[in-house]
Amino acid sequence: MVEFCDRCGSFMQMGLKGYECPRCGWEKRAAVIEMKSGPENEAEPVYVMSGTDSALVVQRACPNCGNLEAYKTITVALGEHAGVATDRSVEKYRCAKCGHTWVVN
Repeated sequence: MVEFCDRCGSFMQMGLKGYECPRCGWEKRAAVIEMKSGPENEAEPVYVMSGTDSALVVQRACPNCGNLEAYKTITVALGEHAGVATDRSVEKYRCAKCGHTWVVN
């Protein structure tokens, strides 16, 4: 449950006595304090291709200068959230002429 401080409106953190405001120190007692812990998760691998050495040269128009040549790199992240496996990749382009960088999901 998310709680906000009645004094300053800041996000409150769960403490041993209830909720505590990190900004002004105000405390709010909780009727029930939930402490959840899960199994220790192993680090999920993240594969990153970076630099122009491993980048592909593609024909993509730069939104900054209009040059038609760009370096393409792909970032892939594999993970798990709430028991569901997730795979995500992001295509990143860098202009060969002006160095402008943009991202395509």
